[in-house]
Amino acid sequence: MAAILELERVVKDFGGLRAVGGVSFQVQEGEIFGLIGPNGSGKTTLFNLINHFFPVTSGAIRFRGQDITHLKTYQIARAGIGRTFQVVKPLKRMTVLDNVIASAFAREPSLAGARRRAEEMIEFCGLGRYKDQLARSLPIASRKRLEITRSLATGPKLLLLDETAAGLNPGELDEAIDLILRIRKSGVTIIIVEHIMKVIMTISDRIHAINFGLTITEGSPADVARHPKVIEAYLGEEIHAHA
Repeated sequence: MAAILELERVVKDFGGLRAVGGVSFQVQEGEIFGLIGPNGSGKTTLFNLINHFFPVTSGAIRFRGQDITHLKTYQIARAGIGRTFQVVKPLKRMTVLDNVIASAFAREPSLAGARRRAEEMIEFCGLGRYKDQLARSLPIASRKRLEITRSLATGPKLLLLDETAAGLNPGELDEAIDLILRIRKSGVTIIIVEHIMKVIMTISDRIHAINFGLTITEGSPADVARHPKVIEAYLGEEIHAHA
């Protein structure tokens, strides 16, 4: 498998604070790559660097062999990287369909083409019954699904999922896992940031763990879950010492 995304010694400073301290990893085409770490460890910052919401302080980011480190956010989206956001913000006064059409214009120049793509993605993501409802009326699980649908409408080759399972009940979690696996099966590579270990351990092929903006370890879900520094980062030194 070829690497679809490469981060090489990526650093991000905010004034005197180093939020990301030289992180490197490769994501292989077709895999689900998990990114874990405690709150404030730098996970969402890494997503924001990949998308160029924040400029990289130093290091390089390559997508499908092309250096995208200094491209604009819209150029990166057009190149084939989509993402969801931790705090979902649909266009509340618009219908579900119109929300997705707005995103589909990133890939389809005509209204007819954008509408066709939007309807396909809405059905794929299981939101058909909500198509004509206002986005603000959706329950949280469906809002999160709308966020994914909007991202897919842009036609990504790589999808960054930021905490799409937060706030879901067990049944909704299983549905979210099923959707993510279907997205991968459709040919989209996925990087997922998630605090719910059931999700990340169930679906990830490999996991990269960070804390304080630094890499702890990378490997299979089983290996990462057993790593002493990962246990320490999540549970604290005292609990780890008595475990």
